[in-house]
Amino acid sequence: MKKLVFILLFIMHINAFSQKVYDFMLPDVRSNVIVNFNSLKGSKLTVIDFWATWCKPCVAAIPKVEAIYQMYKDSGVHVIGINVDSPRNLSKVLPFSESQGITYPILLDSDQAVMRDLNVTSFPTLLIVDSNNKVVYIHEGYQPGDEIEIKHQLSSLLNKTSK
Repeated sequence: MKKLVFILLFIMHINAFSQKVYDFMLPDVRSNVIVNFNSLKGSKLTVIDFWATWCKPCVAAIPKVEAIYQMYKDSGVHVIGINVDSPRNLSKVLPFSESQGITYPILLDSDQAVMRDLNVTSFPTLLIVDSNNKVVYIHEGYQPGDEIEIKHQLSSLLNKTSK
């Protein structure tokens, strides 16, 4: 039984990292214009951060994600925030993102279709996607210090792309 559980977990792990991000389209909270993933992604890596205004760990993570964006944006890494608040809370997203000082694009996934398509089940969830749209790293939840691991992953992945 233990062997079967291990095999299933291994297969799930492999499948998570063979996942590709399709060229989804969502409205941008600032412009209310529909934009597509490929127009926003980084030349080397893209960080996709799924969050909600009501999620306390998301709120704690946002300043760290913004700092990561500022640190890596000139290295071919872009960040895209995807807010998953329900339609009745959408009016809170823009003022919230402005109060948090978010400078990267925030897209609205109020029906959570993109979230479901990418198998995101908890908040916050951060994906790192390579230039071929392949998910190469997944981080669920947030605790202080998690940003160190995310920066390590980004640096390591950037080193691999420059070789």
